[in-house]
Amino acid sequence: MAKEPKARVDELLDSLLEGKKPEEILGNEGLLAELTKRLVERALEGEMTAHLGYEKHAPEGRNRKNSRNGRVAKRVKTDTAEVEVAVPRDREGSFEPRLLPKRRRRLPGFDEKVLSLYARGMPTREIQGHLKELYKVEVSPSLISVVTDAVLEDVKAWQARPLDRFYPVIFLDALHVKVRRERHVEPCAVYVALALNIEGHKELLGLWLGDTEGEGARFWLSVLTELKNRGLEDFLIAAVDGLKGFPDAIAAVYPRSQVQLCIVHMVRNSLRYVSWKHRKAVARDLRRIYTAPNADAAEQQLEAFCEQWDDITPLIGRIWRTHWPNLIPFFDFPPAIRKVIYTTNAIESIQAQLRGVIKKRGAFPNDTSVLKVLYLALLKAKERWTMPVLDWPPALYHFSLVFPGRVPL
Repeated sequence: MAKEPKARVDELLDSLLEGKKPEEILGNEGLLAELTKRLVERALEGEMTAHLGYEKHAPEGRNRKNSRNGRVAKRVKTDTAEVEVAVPRDREGSFEPRLLPKRRRRLPGFDEKVLSLYARGMPTREIQGHLKELYKVEVSPSLISVVTDAVLEDVKAWQARPLDRFYPVIFLDALHVKVRRERHVEPCAVYVALALNIEGHKELLGLWLGDTEGEGARFWLSVLTELKNRGLEDFLIAAVDGLKGFPDAIAAVYPRSQVQLCIVHMVRNSLRYVSWKHRKAVARDLRRIYTAPNADAAEQQLEAFCEQWDDITPLIGRIWRTHWPNLIPFFDFPPAIRKVIYTTNAIESIQAQLRGVIKKRGAFPNDTSVLKVLYLALLKAKERWTMPVLDWPPALYHFSLVFPGRVPL
């Protein structure tokens, strides 16, 4: 009885690997490198046969205008080694292999390995050392830059892509990085816009670089204008972390949209003005405000809070009163939906991943490096966005009742 194909493959592998040390298998001169070399060379010979239209040494190839013309050695990098392969040539010089095009020194998979390390925040020099240590492959920093620079075209296309006409909720926030500019390291702000689309899935709308003083109406006006130019005609609510100037920019570009300040950040910022001995009591009384059943009851709780605490810390009550119109929109919704609206947790989870990448980098060499790293990191983060927001269908229906005629159902 003939052996099953898998059994035959296992038997062949066992015979190949028998008695060999790891370095004899994975090293630059090891078995895997040799197998890669032979596989590539066979594939290239197959491409040459398809190009010429006849097998090597076949009689029908005689007296043809074009024919094989020897081989040329070429060193290429793979994920695990650097190998030298013999690339076939033809007399006319018209053969262009698809597996290994002219001037390419890396087999498919190598670039993905570099980009994966780069997306995790690993600096160029560390990627170079990592590849050398694990795979014994010498890679220059300039090659790594060439590989990662190829991402820039994707970044430009992504940043300019058309958006949906409508998003129920968008979140806006900023994080800060350090960038080398000329001979100085300067702080730089990266502004992030995230949306929940009509299906309740997260969708990142864009990234913008600016200085740390850019959180003003003029800056946000330019961002919102860009979003509108890309097709975003309407959104219901913008959840923001008190970004300076944003309510004014919203009113100018999307006058029908509401601004919801992040309650969590309001509480956190309020506690900065309280001594340690009063923090628990203040946090408890603030909780009574944002857990009230409706806006009127919340306002009563705010007055009670001010009566209790204005003599000790008057700034908190003043801040809440000032921002009250942008603190209460979430009261129009049931408790299950309020959590989606009154906190920027959706975007902060992304920010946390980006900050983990940023910490590994220290200071970025330039603005381009910031965009490349954060874009690749966001692609990795997006892999986890497989499920919509919990209980999204009833939330969307409630939005349609509160904002009649604006939710496409």
